[in-house]
Amino acid sequence: MDIKKIEQAAEWIRNAKYSVAFTGAGISVDSGIPPFRGKNGLWTTHHPIFLEIDYFKKKPFQSWKKIKEIFYDKLSGAEPNTGHKVLAKMGERSFIESIITQNIDHLHQKAGSKFVYEIHGTYKQLVCTECNSEYDISFANLDFLPPTCYICKGILKPDMVFFNEPIPTFAKTRSFAEAKKSDLFIIIGTNAEVMPAAEIPEVAKQNGAKIIEINIQESHLTNSITDIFLKGNASEVLMKIGEYLYL
Repeated sequence: MDIKKIEQAAEWIRNAKYSVAFTGAGISVDSGIPPFRGKNGLWTTHHPIFLEIDYFKKKPFQSWKKIKEIFYDKLSGAEPNTGHKVLAKMGERSFIESIITQNIDHLHQKAGSKFVYEIHGTYKQLVCTECNSEYDISFANLDFLPPTCYICKGILKPDMVFFNEPIPTFAKTRSFAEAKKSDLFIIIGTNAEVMPAAEIPEVAKQNGAKIIEINIQESHLTNSITDIFLKGNASEVLMKIGEYLYL
C-alpha cells in the first residue's frame, strides 16, 4: 500500500467541496458476498440466464430457485464490513455527500449511510409483475416459490435490475446528477464495465472531478481517467484513509 498516495487521497477528500463514492462488488467481498466476474465470480459457476427478464417471466419457479440460492440465502445474513462503515462515517462527517452503488446488498444503508443511490436496485424489496405492488422482503415466505402478491396473486420479482431491464429512472437520474456535481469522485471495488453505470465515472471526469480509484487490480479506468490509483482490498485501503481523516 502506497502511504504517500493514501495521504494525498485523504487530503483531496478533506479539501473537496462535493465528494461522491461509486461502489461495486469489490467493497462487499469482505462481507462474504462474491463478485459477479473474475476468478471466483458468480458467472464462472452459474449461468446468468436465470437473471434474464424474459427467462424469469417464462420460468419464474426455476429463476426464483436460483435467485434464492445465490442471493437470498447468502445476503440475509451479510453484515457491513470495514469499508462500508468507513464510508458511513465519511458521510456523517461530510467527507462524502452520497454513494452511488451497483450493489443490491443494501449494506451501505445497513452501515448507516444516508444518501445511497442503488442503480441496479435492491434485493430488500419485491415488486409484483402484474399490479406493481411493492413489498419488503420480510413479508415474503421464500419456502414457497415463486412468492406471489397478496393483492392480485401475481408473481413477485426481486426489485433489482435483471438483464435486458432498464435502470430505475430515479436512481439513474440522481446518479448522473451527483457525478456532474462532484469535484471528487471515488471509485471503489468496480471495473465499471456494465452500461449505463460505466458512463457515470466518465461524466464526473468530463465535469472536472478528480478521480480516486481503489481496486485490487488496475481497470480500464486507471490509465484513462484515474488521478490517484490505490491498489488493494477496499476495506483495508478505506480503513487507512479513515485513519488519516481521524474517523
